[in-house]
Amino acid sequence: MEPREACAVVLLAAGTGVLLLSGAALLALPRPHARLHALTPASSLGAPLCALALAVAAGPGREAGKLLVVAALMVLGGTLATLAVGRSTAVDEGRVPRDSPP
Repeated sequence: MEPREACAVVLLAAGTGVLLLSGAALLALPRPHARLHALTPASSLGAPLCALALAVAAGPGREAGKLLVVAALMVLGGTLATLAVGRSTAVDEGRVPRDSPP
């Protein structure tokens, strides 16, 4: 096994582990805010690690560049989605007034 393949396997295993742990925590936690804490690592760490593993396995080139852009978008999108859902949940539960600034 080449070092690049070994690195890809390690990254993929780490990403998959984060995704599985986040999924298990999602099933175990009862409240929406607690579930958000379980999903944040999946969207900001697990999925990008898997995309990074694919980029490493693909080697240098256009395909790897596209995968790295996808990983960066996952990190940004997951973080923003978590913030938006958390605010929406807080408003629905009455913890934050509807007319308060974001």
